[in-house]
Amino acid sequence: MSLFRTQVQQMEGYTPGEQPQESGWVKLNTNENAYPPSPYVKEAVQKALEGRLNIYPDPLATEFRKVASELFQVDPDWILPGNGSDEILTILMRTFVEPNEMVSAPYPSYTLYETLAEIQGARFQKIQLQPDWNWPVADALEVAARSKILFVPNPNAPSGNRWPDEDLLALIPTEGVLVLDEAYGDFCDRPHRCELLKAGFGEKIVVTRTLSKSYSLAGIRFGFAVAHPELIRGMRKVKDSYNCNTLSLAAATAALKDQDWMQANTNRIRTTRHQLIEQLRDLGFEAVDSQTNFVWCTHPDGEHERRYQELKRRKILVRYMKFSLEEGVLDGLRITVGTDEEIEQVVDALREIG
Repeated sequence: MSLFRTQVQQMEGYTPGEQPQESGWVKLNTNENAYPPSPYVKEAVQKALEGRLNIYPDPLATEFRKVASELFQVDPDWILPGNGSDEILTILMRTFVEPNEMVSAPYPSYTLYETLAEIQGARFQKIQLQPDWNWPVADALEVAARSKILFVPNPNAPSGNRWPDEDLLALIPTEGVLVLDEAYGDFCDRPHRCELLKAGFGEKIVVTRTLSKSYSLAGIRFGFAVAHPELIRGMRKVKDSYNCNTLSLAAATAALKDQDWMQANTNRIRTTRHQLIEQLRDLGFEAVDSQTNFVWCTHPDGEHERRYQELKRRKILVRYMKFSLEEGVLDGLRITVGTDEEIEQVVDALREIG
């Protein structure tokens, strides 16, 4: 007899990207920011270290919520911080979804959604995207209508495309919530600021954000939700009492205040992203016009795993991904947009590998 819950016993679990511990790697596999965080972050953390770490942190993250609310032009009661946006996704599941209720998401997309549904004992429904990464409209509408939560990463991962707001409004579940996972929102050519929440749909939409990507703070694990206060009140009931620690709160607040630094970094990444896409196409790859800090690419010969292994042998890490579709298998390479020097190394290596 197993000691585990049935759902835990049967599930595979989420597999994060490789994190080599030794130096010397060109690491372009987990979408970390190539550039350091704002210098104000270090100052804020140092100040926090000199404070009273024997005291619990502010459970409501009052200062952070004030800064975030000003940035997104909402009241602080619309903000709920979390230990990474992944914790926010967990809170959403625990708040809104009963066992056996339906959770859905486009596919291929972020595989953690399915894992969280399995843990909760919910049914998970994939909405298989078309080859051009657009929605299958009829299927999407039918599944969305029956979902308690529809997770939509926008821009999408692993493809990097962004869907227009009007496409998403039609997908708001009848008796549930639409969760817009905007982990990569700051990398868009036109960065978005929760426009749909301000367009009269706030009571049915939750936007999630992370500081891991555009703010270069993957190491502190900090994210937050933006939603109507009524939804936030329910989510706050199930969060851990002190889910954000003193150091991460200090770092996140300082980072959010320095918008000039973040925007300078994202501008650099957008420029490098455009160059990477053009270089990949010159090498014969098909590359999606990305709105993120990564590029999804495939090659007509289908030898993606071979290229991944050859790159790894050269101590260059990209993400090889493989998805089972109704009509077969889709695989490809997802390459994080690093520095210009890192991108030059991966492109030169791909040219050599052939």
